[in-house]
Amino acid sequence: MSRFQKLSHVLWCCQYHLVWTPKYRYRVLTGPLHKEVHHCVNIFSDQLGCEIVALTIKADHIHVITNVPPKVSISQLMGTLKGRTAIGVFKQFPYLKKKPYWGNHLWAKGYCVDTIGLNPEMIRKYGEYQEAKEREKRQRNEKKNKRVSDFNHPRGITLPCPLSGQGSLAPFQGAKAKPGPLGLDALLKTVGSLLGLFANEQLGDDCSSPST
Repeated sequence: MSRFQKLSHVLWCCQYHLVWTPKYRYRVLTGPLHKEVHHCVNIFSDQLGCEIVALTIKADHIHVITNVPPKVSISQLMGTLKGRTAIGVFKQFPYLKKKPYWGNHLWAKGYCVDTIGLNPEMIRKYGEYQEAKEREKRQRNEKKNKRVSDFNHPRGITLPCPLSGQGSLAPFQGAKAKPGPLGLDALLKTVGSLLGLFANEQLGDDCSSPST
């Protein structure tokens, strides 16, 4: 199963490790409070479309590993988790407000965030793989362009005599084409010039022959 997920216009895998603590790091996240925080973190993460991979709640801090879609910022996620869990906890356990210096603040300011992704070796191998694929693509394009160039640059031109209808003119065998692609106008001009030469040569031969 792929670790990537899909949205309408993006294929993504954004996994983060988040850590935060209660104010003054009091060891209060135990018993019923532990269960309430656990429940709130899961509920509010799901509402933002974030998938909890691992959730560990210790007495004085919380570890969360979560997949966060690109449309959700980490500051938005943490603001929701810390703010709304604090409201839920103080509603369920109003006695916490009476603890010294707490007021309406359950969590300490700030948080720790770290990304979880490919290790450097896997990134290096992926880069080498992409370079090899690009090299193969360039080689295929070069071969294709060479075949087209050979088609547009024939080695010689051999045309039949337009008046006698017999054979071909040896002086024009092996004539080299001009460099570059031969467009329709240039081709018509070239053929017209050759036909004019053929006609003059044939008419000259007819005029020199005795009439019957």
